[in-house]
Amino acid sequence: MEYFTLNNGIQMPKVGYGVLAITDAAECERCVLDALEVGYRLIDTAQGYGNERAVGSAIRKSSIPREDIFLTTKLWIAGFGYEKAKEAIQGSLDRLGLDYIDLLLIHHPFNDVYGTWRAMSEFYKAGKIRAIGISNFYADRLVDFVHFNDIVPAVNQLEMHVFHQRPKELEVMNKHNIQAQAWSPIDRGSERLLSNPILKAIAEKYGKTIPQVALRYLVQKGVSVVPKTVNKKRMVENISIFDFVLSDEEMNLILKLDTGKTTFFSHEDPKDVERLINMIREY
Repeated sequence: MEYFTLNNGIQMPKVGYGVLAITDAAECERCVLDALEVGYRLIDTAQGYGNERAVGSAIRKSSIPREDIFLTTKLWIAGFGYEKAKEAIQGSLDRLGLDYIDLLLIHHPFNDVYGTWRAMSEFYKAGKIRAIGISNFYADRLVDFVHFNDIVPAVNQLEMHVFHQRPKELEVMNKHNIQAQAWSPIDRGSERLLSNPILKAIAEKYGKTIPQVALRYLVQKGVSVVPKTVNKKRMVENISIFDFVLSDEEMNLILKLDTGKTTFFSHEDPKDVERLINMIREY
């Protein structure tokens, strides 16, 4: 496994395993154990996924030493605000059954993110969290957040794939030494991805799959990725991207695939934001 070094000096794997929508506890535990077995060392969960207990259980059952595993979770909107966030963070630690969290993220840029950051900072300074960051912060919100907090986020996790490459956000993150991380880095294995002729030709050249080329592209641009699959064979494929390098010409061809449009929802669209906020559940 290869690693990125975060702005506080700790190392984070370039490729991780995400557990979004794996709500069955037994299946989630099995998937995390499979992921660790085939070589993943970054596991990405969230309060909003409802599977922190299963993830923690798998980590404790694994033969991999805890210090070799990089565990990320995210605070849900309902737990934002200074006092609520302190309770929410402790809740994650309790559900995970772990002594510390490697990376804690603010899941969405709504509600009291500043009070939440103060609470996260306290746990960080106390050694209960090794790094703190944010998720789904667009360029304007990111600039605002950086300038009005003492601790610069270590990571910003965003929807990012070959069709939505986030150049404005990457520019801000690079300026402030914030590590970019992509959720849905293979566009959910969409038909437009799997049938794209440019990606197909590159994949055939290297004897790789199209998703492997899409993941390699992001990692080669300096972006960490957390693909999700419940299939062990695909877990192996998704992590096997360090034995080839895309040429400058190939990188430029893929760069041109960017549409600048989200596949899922926009944090700048009032209707999408309203829909997201209506999904709030207490944890």
